[in-house]
Amino acid sequence: MGEMTGGEVIAKMLSIEGVEKVFGIIDGTYFGFYSNLQKYDIDLVSPRHETTAAHMAGAYARVTGKLGVCMASNGPGVANILPGLVVEEAEGNRVLVITSARRTGIMYPDRGGTYQCFDQTGVISQFAKWSETVPSFDRIPEMMRTALRKCYEGRPGIVHIDIPENILNTKVKCDLNFWEPHQYRVTEFPGATENQLEAACDLLINAEFPVIHAGSGVIHSGASEELEMVAELLQSMVTTSWAARGAISESNPLMMPMIYLQTNNKIRNEADVVLVLGSRIGETDWWGKAPYWDANQKLIQVDIDQGILGANKPADLAIQADIKTFLTQLYQKLQQRKDSIQTKNRKTSIQKHLAEKEKNRKKLNQHLEDFSVPMNTAHVPVISQQVFPPGTNLVIDGGNTTIWTNFYFSIDEPGSVFSTYKFGMLGAGIGQALGVAAANPDRPVCCIIGDGAMGFHPQEIETAVRNNLQVIYIVVCDRQWGMVKMNQHFALKPIKTVLKKSLSAEESINTDLGEIKFDMLAESMGAHGEHVNDPKDLKGAIERSLMTGKCSVIQVDVDPVKHMWAPGLKYFKDMHQEPKGK
Repeated sequence: MGEMTGGEVIAKMLSIEGVEKVFGIIDGTYFGFYSNLQKYDIDLVSPRHETTAAHMAGAYARVTGKLGVCMASNGPGVANILPGLVVEEAEGNRVLVITSARRTGIMYPDRGGTYQCFDQTGVISQFAKWSETVPSFDRIPEMMRTALRKCYEGRPGIVHIDIPENILNTKVKCDLNFWEPHQYRVTEFPGATENQLEAACDLLINAEFPVIHAGSGVIHSGASEELEMVAELLQSMVTTSWAARGAISESNPLMMPMIYLQTNNKIRNEADVVLVLGSRIGETDWWGKAPYWDANQKLIQVDIDQGILGANKPADLAIQADIKTFLTQLYQKLQQRKDSIQTKNRKTSIQKHLAEKEKNRKKLNQHLEDFSVPMNTAHVPVISQQVFPPGTNLVIDGGNTTIWTNFYFSIDEPGSVFSTYKFGMLGAGIGQALGVAAANPDRPVCCIIGDGAMGFHPQEIETAVRNNLQVIYIVVCDRQWGMVKMNQHFALKPIKTVLKKSLSAEESINTDLGEIKFDMLAESMGAHGEHVNDPKDLKGAIERSLMTGKCSVIQVDVDPVKHMWAPGLKYFKDMHQEPKGK
């Protein structure tokens, strides 16, 4: 019988789960936890703000397929991490958050006047998959097993375990039996039944024009290869939710990137059978309703979360299964019946949609003929993609900056793009980029971010420097809240806005920002800084940044009016309205 703190018990259990990194800021209330991490070969990566720790854990989980773990100390630390947890839950990233609480007996409930105390589990339970407080040392193993089980149960998201500081830090004589993961949770995810597979094959083989709609469940399950194989066999076009951009390579002619909005709508209306994989078919997919989708098409919906099946669009065949497992089964079943798959008419329809895609691309590329100074934003993602090594992970953050980047950066490596497509959270990309870099420390990360978003957590540049993470932040500076400004101008003076493209500062309400010299700010923290406003200078700035081998910040001044008029804004506005179709 030996002695262990509660924190050491948790550290050992995480190591058995294969956890290699924990993201968080140190504090005395959980010294017994983080001081034992190195003993179990777990690295502690510390940002400057707890919200960043949550984003680092979420992005790390998404890029590796492993469990992301973050931590926060009681009271202020937990309050700071809340925004990040809300976002990572919305994005469906598998994150376990470990928090300390004040000692047992003075909170849960607060006896009155307890320092740094609030109902941590009560608040987090309102949005997390599971949130509980450990009441005693002897219940740590049991409750940790429950937490880890919840992490791998259903749709990924936030799981929270809260431990009082005296339980975390006090050594206790104990003789604990540590279980292996397969002894307390599912390690092989469920697939479809034989009858479900036969029914799915019948619908897909007999369809005139079947379409696959991929959600982020494809990426979380690591099913990109299987999706591509099924799509090729069926000659079925693939559309995606915003969050599933890059589910398969966009160089594949069967993939119709979400940026070609009109073409996506035509494809979804032409489809007589749709196979939905790991998507809630939510608001960014117009709820699967007309006029954006055919109201009469047959729907096969596959999801690990039973609760979303048939929730927003009626399903003809609802299957609760892991996407990778299901696609593996489906491909094998389709192979047995491949002689029955008639693809000639499907290929004709595909060529028609590809021709329209090419037409739209040529229209979009007209922005690249604009070489004025300060530059047209379209050049930023295009030049970035030309210079960064193929397959570089891309993080996108900001309002209009996110739109411009999506429209001008093609995703050729499945699962290589990171953003907050479900939540649209400004500033999250700073931490996401750090989490991606922590997962792949030998590869640079490209983060294209607006100056408004960069202003949320610029101190994390120092985190990148301190941890030797080569994140290259390309800060698109228009010195305004551009997306809000556009909406505001149309609300105030729509006719003048159309004619003049922009109203004066006196006609706006708090939409203009002062300048932050982000390149100089970066240099003050030990990073490399560059400042460009001419498209011909951006390539060299990125090349010099890559050569440094360390974190860099490139401030890119763009034309504020042109930046405000980002492509596809009409569809973004339409998304917020209930579809008015049959």
